[in-house]
Order: sequence, then structure tokens, then C-alpha cells
Amino acid sequence: MFERSRLELARQRRGLTKVKLARLTGLDVVTISRYESGKLEPTAGSVERLAYALDFPIEFFGRDEVEPLLADNASFRAMKAMTARQRDAALGAGAIAIELMEWVQGRFRLQSPDIPGGDRLSPEVAANVTRAQWNLGEKPISNMVHLLEYHGVRVFSLAEDCVEVNAFSLWREGTPFVFLNTMKSSEKSRFDAAHELGHLILHREGEKGRDVEREADQFASSFLMPVGSITASAPRNPTIPSLIQAKRYWNVSLAALVHRMREVEILSEWHYRTLFVTLSELGYRRKEPNSAPRETSQVWTKVFAALRQEGISKSDVARELRLPVRELEGVIFGLVKMGSIAGGGRGGGIGPRATLRIV
Repeated sequence: MFERSRLELARQRRGLTKVKLARLTGLDVVTISRYESGKLEPTAGSVERLAYALDFPIEFFGRDEVEPLLADNASFRAMKAMTARQRDAALGAGAIAIELMEWVQGRFRLQSPDIPGGDRLSPEVAANVTRAQWNLGEKPISNMVHLLEYHGVRVFSLAEDCVEVNAFSLWREGTPFVFLNTMKSSEKSRFDAAHELGHLILHREGEKGRDVEREADQFASSFLMPVGSITASAPRNPTIPSLIQAKRYWNVSLAALVHRMREVEILSEWHYRTLFVTLSELGYRRKEPNSAPRETSQVWTKVFAALRQEGISKSDVARELRLPVRELEGVIFGLVKMGSIAGGGRGGGIGPRATLRIV
């Protein structure tokens, strides 16, 4: 059996056009198009060629139909250099991540989503409502990944070959997903996580545009640095050294802190611009000074610890999902140490669904 949707997914994941795939396999472009449309069933030899060129196990193409992730349904926080090919490769990784999550949810009970609705609220009000609903007050958020997981968001990393994408998020059958670039500084990744939370709350239909991105940025800034907290604790007449010290309190980037201080009118426009010029001259816009440790996932750490106790390795998981091991690693890269699922040979399975508690 051959599932056409899996050919399209594998090609998307590798960032290949049908023309490029045809060159790699020696097959005709029209033939590949007919395979993907379901109008033609490939021979065993053709499937072998496709699997080899795409670096997916042959068995991957025999699994059930997979629903693709569409760009129209996802909110991207992307670098300017991102191309459609790179976006599609990230979406392909996202589809694989969702298959992994479905496998995990068959074995573990995860937190149910608890995301407030805010599509008719301003970003600042939505951030305040979310903090109130989650009983956060105005205290700094110690770990954004843990917070999202505690409220039912499924958090994944972006694979290493998707570095051009900062982050993206989407709703899938009532479940929120966030994908983060874990190769950035911890502070910028935290802001991306808050930005994507803003999209999940404010833009559930995957709205696009500069205004939408601006609103998500405003939400993230307000959520990470509540106005009362900034007003009470931010330094007056700040210098770069005092800002480096202050940013640790909220665990945000220097640029984000300076922008928020201007937003709440602690800084004048002139002082704001002067600080940003200085940040650029010192290289602090590209490399964050005194960056905090990278945030990791409680969910994935606990899942893989439980699997390891059952003697189930990452290779076992990948084999069951008919995936290359590197695809499994890619969607959790930076969120957990891969040694935590080293495991032994195949165990007896997880058995009844275990409840994971996020604290």
C-alpha cells in the first residue's frame, strides 16, 4: 500500500519541488504528480527510489493518510529571509511533530488546554486577562515553556534545518501547538513563546499581516513585563550596565526591555533612540549579553524518562512511527537532552495511560 499524502509530506519536509525530486529519483515529473494526486500507484521499485531520495523509511509511505499543515492556518514569526520552501519544510516538521504527539497522547494523559479567548480584546488587555486567569499576578514568569505546557499547549522545537523560522503556532482540533527556534538566545526564545501565545489567544483563525504581528508583539511585551511591574522595578535614567542587570528580573532581552520602558513612558523618545543606537554599536542586538540558560520542557523530559524505564529508546519510537531518528530528534531539539531516551531494547510498552503532572 502507498499513501500519496505521505509522499507530499516527505517532499515538503525536504524542501524539494517535484522537478527536483524527479531529478533525484530518475522518475518523470508527471509521474510524481500522479503519485501525489493518487491517480497512479507507484511500483515497489519506484517507492524504493522515492524513499532513498527523501531519506524516509519505505514503511513511512504505507502508513495512514496524514493531514498536512497549511500555511493559512498557522501564524508564523519568521525572519525576513524565510522562503516559501523553508516555511513548507517547517510545516512538514510540524506535521511530523503532531504525529509524535498523537502517539504520546495514546500512552500518557497530558494537560488539557486552558487558553482564554481574546479575539476581541486589545493585546494589553488580553495579556492582563491571561495573567489573571492563570493566577500569575504581576510576578516575572520563570519558565515560558513550562507555563505553556501547564496550560495545555503542546510545545515543540523547530528542526535545525528550519533556522530561518523564528517560531509558529496553530490550533489543531482544539489543541494549541507552538514551535520554537531553540537555537536563539533564551531571552528571544521566551519572547517568541509569548508572541505565539498571543497569536493563539488573539488570532485563532490564523490571521496574517503586519498588524497581526504587531499585536502579538504587544501581547508578548505586556505578558512578560506587566505595566505595574515595569513601573515599579525598571531603572530610571538607565545605563547599559543597569539595564543588563535589570533584564534578569524579567528574563527578557535588552531590546525588549528598552522597548517596553518606552511603551509605558518611562523613557523619552530621545533616550529610547539613544539606547538603541548604543545597543547596536555594542552588538547587543545580535548577541544577547549575559544570556540566561535555555528553557527546557517538563513534558518531554517526563515522557522520555517514562519510556526509558520501560526500555523504550528513541530508535524504538522512531521505528514505530516509521520515521528517521533525526526527524524525531529535530522536533524536540533543545527542549530535552536526547540521552534521556537512550533506553535499551524494545520494552513491554507503557501499558495504561499515565498522567504527567506539570508543576
